[in-house]
Amino acid sequence: MTLNILDVSLRDGSHSVRHTFTEEQVRAAAKGLNAAGVRYFEVSHGDGLGGSSLQYGLSKTDELKLIEVAVSECTTSEVAVLLIPGIGTKKDLENASKLGAKMVRVATHVTEADVAAQHIELARNLGLKTAGFLMMSHMASIEKVVEQAKLFESYGAEIVYVTDSAGAMLPNDVKVKIEALKQNLQCDIGFHAHNNLSMAMANTVAAVEAGATYVDGSLRALGAGAGNTQTEVIVAVLERLGYETGIDLYKLMDLANDVIAPLMQQPQEITSSSLTLGYAGVYSSFLLHAQKAAKQFGVDERDLLMRIGQMKAVGGQEDLIYEVAQNLTR
Repeated sequence: MTLNILDVSLRDGSHSVRHTFTEEQVRAAAKGLNAAGVRYFEVSHGDGLGGSSLQYGLSKTDELKLIEVAVSECTTSEVAVLLIPGIGTKKDLENASKLGAKMVRVATHVTEADVAAQHIELARNLGLKTAGFLMMSHMASIEKVVEQAKLFESYGAEIVYVTDSAGAMLPNDVKVKIEALKQNLQCDIGFHAHNNLSMAMANTVAAVEAGATYVDGSLRALGAGAGNTQTEVIVAVLERLGYETGIDLYKLMDLANDVIAPLMQQPQEITSSSLTLGYAGVYSSFLLHAQKAAKQFGVDERDLLMRIGQMKAVGGQEDLIYEVAQNLTR
């Protein structure tokens, strides 16, 4: 069975470098991903199209320019983008398509797939490979995940992703949810992991063994929180397990070493902060905001993250982090 490995270094990795990717960095990474035979790779602000803002973090370079640069380096690879309704707009998607993006993942909170109908319809009309991305999937029951995935499929999604945005899932959690989608949907199933509990690789293998045919990775694990499943490691592990990836492992390793490692602002490791994200079930991209708020108000960021987890905060509620931090001082 051939698997589709989608690299998110140039999107999820944007969180880790505080949205400072340059045209030169994206060009070099895109050229390397194309040469290594990676079919799809994602380029956009960490929070997707339209994410550059005071709330989510301003981009050093307009993501549409980064998309254009990445597309120019592709001969066999295709550029994907992320769109979160309420952050990105249909116009943003149209602009990305005009620049040559060939795939979009429309992302919603795991219980809110219904807000994506018009974006998925537009994506299909634009001829884009279209996926539904169920963020924070650990927060919903199997039945709810299946219900929401069916909505995505009914709108026209060709792939539905179980997305472990908080890095909070364990292999059996992944297995049963992927199996349930496999049994109830006709479309392809995907999985996106974060490594906050050191489970990203194990969870990715569990997803593949349960029937997922699309899995995400990032080079050197570059991504929010403790990062994602490491792309070059995914290729090595899955090939050892007998799966075909169609990717040149040596070229991927060279790209990780020569292009990605030098641009990283810090190693992707499981710190007490990122561990707390997974333990508390907090959205991985909250980490930098929480660190800033904890420093500003003089509180323990672990206490802050645990409180946010108890409140079941979801993506888009970044402002809540500062309110909670201020309340912890009282």
